[in-house]
Parts: sequence; C-alpha cells; structure tokens
Amino acid sequence: MSRRDLGLLLALSAIWGSSFLFIKLGVDELEPSVVVLVRVAVGALVLLPLVAGRGGLRGLRGHLVPIVALAALNNVLPFWLLAFAETRIDSGLTAVIQAAAPIFTVLLASWIDRTQRVHGARLVGVGVGFLGVVLLVGVQEGGQLVGALAVIGTALCYGGSVLYAGRTVARSLPPLQLSFGQLAVSAVLAAPFGIAQAPDELPSAGAIAAVVALGALGSGVAYLLYFTLIASAGASRAILVTYLVPAFALVYGAIFLDEEITTSALVGLALILGGTALATGARLRGR
Repeated sequence: MSRRDLGLLLALSAIWGSSFLFIKLGVDELEPSVVVLVRVAVGALVLLPLVAGRGGLRGLRGHLVPIVALAALNNVLPFWLLAFAETRIDSGLTAVIQAAAPIFTVLLASWIDRTQRVHGARLVGVGVGFLGVVLLVGVQEGGQLVGALAVIGTALCYGGSVLYAGRTVARSLPPLQLSFGQLAVSAVLAAPFGIAQAPDELPSAGAIAAVVALGALGSGVAYLLYFTLIASAGASRAILVTYLVPAFALVYGAIFLDEEITTSALVGLALILGGTALATGARLRGR
C-alpha cells in the first residue's frame, strides 16, 4: 500500500469514526429521525454535483425497486438504530459493537446460500466474533442493553444490505450513482418522520453543526474517499477501514465526550476484529 493510499485509509477511518461522535452530539438535542433526515439529505447534496458531472442519473433508471430497498435497509433503518442506540450507550461502544457487521454478513450468506457455509478457521472466527459481541452486550443493563441490541440490529441491516446489493445492483451501477441514489431516496423515506419530530425551537449551533458534519463528511466526503481508495488500492485493502473505525471512535469519545474506555470494550473489540479477520479470510499484505 502506497503512502497516498495509507493516507486515504487513515482519513476515511478518521471521518467514519467521527460519525459516532456527531451522532451523539446530535441526539442530545434532536430526535433520531431528525438526525437521520439531515444526514442523508446533506450527504445527497454533497454527492449531487459529482454525480451530475459523471454521467448523471440515467443509470438509475430501471433500478428503482432495489434502490428503495437498499435505502431502507442500508441507510434509513440502520442510521435510525444507531442514533437511537446513542441515546442510551456511549458512542465508542456503539462503534465497537457495529464492527461485528462482517460477522453477520458471513452468517447471513451461509444461511441464504449453502455453498457459502463456513468451516474450519472461518467458523472459529464467527465464534470468536460472537464471543466479543456477547461480552459487550452482556455487561449492559436496562436501557443500555436496549441500545446495545439496537446496534446489533444495525449490524444485521448492513450484513443483509451487502448481500442484497451483490445480488441486484452492485455490478450494474457505478458506486457513486448507487450511493447518491440510496441517499436521495433515503431522504424521501425519512422526511415524513423527521419533519413530524422536528423540534419546535431552533436547536443550538453545536447540534446543527454536528448533524450537518455527519451528513457532509460521514455520508458525502467519506464515500468519495472510499471509492478513490478502492480504485487506487483495491477493495481488499479498502475494507481495512472496518478495523480502524472503532479505534478512532473510542478515542473521539474519550477526548470530546469524556467517555470511559473500559477493559470490556477493549477485549470485546479485540475479539470482534480478530473473529472478523478469521471469518472473512482477511489477510493484511504489505507491498
């Protein structure tokens, strides 16, 4: 991996890691549905000029049904679950539990397609990853437990959406157009709920800045960096962002929100990431 690609990887990890901080700051004053609406709408606006300059929206014709399904499964529902979870648990813990998404992808793939069933080291990886999830969720109580379970719901959504996209539009639509289509449709789907729960009074400048940054960076700029990294270094290296995001989120939470980095969080993170590496057959190769 070149220095440029390494820089892109770290920048992308830092931005996606900050999303959990911005969500936490947003839900302190806004309902989760409002945070979701602003996030997807701003993200779509950031991508719109680039989509217009790269072929426009013509490629989206004939793909409305899968785009709507992905908008719901990959954006609206998991974004809402994340925002809901962060009304109950720390932002860093949310990021750590969400890191189990690849584990759920492997399990769902083996359930949907028997030829994808896991054996050997991959099966051990699934078990190790789940042990990390159980450790993190098991130490939560009351409302915190509900929040942790909501994050597991997010991981399931992401796992299912990856498999669905692979069977429908992932090979027929350019990633940029597909991302914009999802975000634009997500804004339409989220609008009734976000508008209905909009605050009666204008929130603080900090809350507004947090959700705008969440959309512009986490759902706009991050997509551009991700696609650039895939084109430059390949998808197998770009996916390494999965391993770095939780670490950034934990650091942000500790510095800016005074969240405690607990031993259970660190052990759970190690188990989840180690299990993910085994379950997905990931290998870290340098050039």
